[in-house]
Amino acid sequence: MDLLKPLIALLAIVNPIGVVPFFIHFTQNFSLEQRRRTIRISSFSAFVVIATSSLAGLKIIEFFGISIASFQVGGGLLLMLSAVAMLNAQPAETKPTDVSDGNERVDAGASIAVVPLTIPLLTGPATISTMVIYAERTRHWWQLAVLVGYGVVVGVATFLAFSASGRIAAWLGKTGINVMTRLMGLILAALAVEIMAEGLLKLFPVLASPLT
Repeated sequence: MDLLKPLIALLAIVNPIGVVPFFIHFTQNFSLEQRRRTIRISSFSAFVVIATSSLAGLKIIEFFGISIASFQVGGGLLLMLSAVAMLNAQPAETKPTDVSDGNERVDAGASIAVVPLTIPLLTGPATISTMVIYAERTRHWWQLAVLVGYGVVVGVATFLAFSASGRIAAWLGKTGINVMTRLMGLILAALAVEIMAEGLLKLFPVLASPLT
C-alpha cells in the first residue's frame, strides 16, 4: 500500500481551511468557551469517523456482499463529485441546505460541532469511501494503524485550522481560501480517476488487454 496517498486524499477531502468560513459563520455569536468546545468536539469527531471507517468499513461492505471493485468505482465517483464541488470553491461534501440547517441548530441552541461541521462539512461519504478503499489495500496491522493515525493527523489539522480561523481568514481572505480549495479539488480529481480506473480493471479485465 502506498502510505502517502491516503493522507493526501484525506487532507484534500477534509480540507479544514476550506471549512473555516463556515466555522466562523456558525460560531460568530459563541462565547470563547463555546467556541473552544466546538473545536474540540469537531476535531475528535473527524478522527472518530476516519478511524471507524478504517477499522470497520470493510466488514460492513462484506456484510452487504459488495465487492471491493464495485466499491472502488462507486467511491471513486463520489470522490470525483467532491472534486468538482471543490473546483467550484465549495467544501467537498456540502449541499445548499447545510448552512441553513446549521443556522437553525444555532438558533435552537443545539451543538453544531458534529452536525453540520463534522458531518458533512469535514467528513462524509467520500471520506468514508476513501478510508475503506485504502484499508482494503493494507496487508499488515501496522499499515491499518497508520490509517488510523492519519485520523489523528486530520483531527489535529482541524483543531489548528479552527483555532486559528480568525488569522487564516484575515491572511488568506476569501480568495485565498477558494484558490486552496480548488487546488485540493484538482489533486482529489486525479486520485478519483486512479481509484475508479483500478476498480474498472478489476470488474472488466478486458480493459487491460493490449489493442491488436
